[in-house]
Amino acid sequence: MKQPLLLTAMLLAALNEPAWAQQTPATPSHTTQSQIEHSQDDKLARDWGLRREEWTRYRELMAGPLGIYSPNLDPLSALGTEARSDEERRRYAELQVQAEARRVEKLLAYQRAYDEAWQRLQPNAQRVNLPDAGPRQTNASVQGSGRTAVFVRDNCAPCDQAIARLQASGSAFDVYVVGSRADDARIRDWARRTKIDPSRVRARTITLNHDAGRWLALGLPGELPAVVRQVDGQWQRQP
Repeated sequence: MKQPLLLTAMLLAALNEPAWAQQTPATPSHTTQSQIEHSQDDKLARDWGLRREEWTRYRELMAGPLGIYSPNLDPLSALGTEARSDEERRRYAELQVQAEARRVEKLLAYQRAYDEAWQRLQPNAQRVNLPDAGPRQTNASVQGSGRTAVFVRDNCAPCDQAIARLQASGSAFDVYVVGSRADDARIRDWARRTKIDPSRVRARTITLNHDAGRWLALGLPGELPAVVRQVDGQWQRQP
């Protein structure tokens, strides 16, 4: 009879045990998840040339007002904008110049590969074609021909307004669409929406081109749209 009494006492004691004593210890999976997140953060920091503490500060900045005003801001721009000293500002500016240079090099390398593939696979096909517009090329470089070059992007009202003004003036110009991703359909759709005159494309007084990193390569300050011309061998923004 003692055994049942002992068992009953043990069960009662277990039921009265405080909640904290009944909690199971953290499972290894929690630790593993934390390690994975730290490892991912370390990799992202290295990709941008940052230290762990700098990446942590970037995440903190983007969780505040900066992330609301500029939700897609890259780490170097965010840290540079919120730099706490001139030394920090110079460091992030130098890192960004190096990152942009690598990015432009990759973009231009891909554009060269794309142009070569097009000439090899579709030598007789036209690249960008508006309704009733004749064939033309999209792989021209930004040349010092005296013509105006206009850098624009899609979904940009000021860009559309700049194109409308240039068309109304009757001047010849070359359009470079930033962010077109080498997709001719994007340029065709953009040209239709901005009412580019197909007859002027046929006459080549207006040309339509993929940017393919040219805007970054020029290294000019300011936002898009950018109307530029070559003056004394130097590309300059026009008012």
